[in-house]
Amino acid sequence: MFNLPVVQGFINYLDSERHFSAYTSRCYGADLRQFIEWAQVSLSMTIDEGAEARAYQARAGATGGANPAGKIGGGTLTDKVLDGSSDWIRLFLESLSGNEYSAATMARKIATLRSFYKWAERRGLSPANPMVSIRTPKQGKRLPKAITIEQIERLLVTPPDTEVLGMRDRAMLETMYSTGIRVSEVVDLNYDDLDDQGEALRVRGKGKRERIVPVGTHAVAAIKRFIAMVKSDARHGHIWPDGGVGKPLFMNKHGGRLSSRSVRRKLDKYLKMAGMDPKISPHTLRHSFATHLLENGADLRSVQELLGHQSLSTTQVYTHLTAQRLKNAYDAAHPRSQAG
Repeated sequence: MFNLPVVQGFINYLDSERHFSAYTSRCYGADLRQFIEWAQVSLSMTIDEGAEARAYQARAGATGGANPAGKIGGGTLTDKVLDGSSDWIRLFLESLSGNEYSAATMARKIATLRSFYKWAERRGLSPANPMVSIRTPKQGKRLPKAITIEQIERLLVTPPDTEVLGMRDRAMLETMYSTGIRVSEVVDLNYDDLDDQGEALRVRGKGKRERIVPVGTHAVAAIKRFIAMVKSDARHGHIWPDGGVGKPLFMNKHGGRLSSRSVRRKLDKYLKMAGMDPKISPHTLRHSFATHLLENGADLRSVQELLGHQSLSTTQVYTHLTAQRLKNAYDAAHPRSQAG
């Protein structure tokens, strides 16, 4: 299908102003295109690329992007979508029911349309936001999966520490568990983001927000050993000329930046070597980091800052997990916890 200019305008906004990740932008773009394709079919409309481009430009250009009364309306698909009503959008959402989407997927599709129409209204492209009366379906809370400290220790010693790439993987896994940072944040780390004296990392999170997170001594030692091995290895010593400023901290064998998918593949490799559950993911290490902190007395606000969550409610899901474990411990230890 022809990609309407309004779709590209919205994606550009997500990238340049909201600083969404490439993956999230693609998902939102796919959701919006699905809606527009449904609109085209439901309205039995044909697309004239030139007319669609002119319709978008006319709305975007009218009085600097703010459409005066009476200027909204038109016969293109772009016009029909931007002038869409709540009832019309509900018909689209109802049409998705036969696809057996999960509640999370449906919530994302609604979030896409909510963001799209909010953007369109603010830009003067739409006369109103039809999503204000549409609610997101409730989702059952899923408890984060965490693994035990013993399992963490078994995983962390699996990568071989006698050669450069094995040491890189050990240092990378140590860092992920030590800091709880996202896999996207791990691959974005640069050599000069590490303060080994202060045992801290500068991390660039969602929305390009930076934060400083502490790093444990085990992770710092692993990183320093990895860097020393790189610099002393004739095959890899060229990777960090001039101190390595701006260079990726965890690079591939060619000196480039690892991808999130590469990290997942390497974790899969070591899980298999350690005889552990193959369903464990990089995000499991993040969940385990948070859970273990809370179990050992860390307060929720501190964990929120360490994880880089904007909202405390995002972090509070971990309290359900730790509360259940406390309840289990109470039931097992207190003499009057249960009726005899």
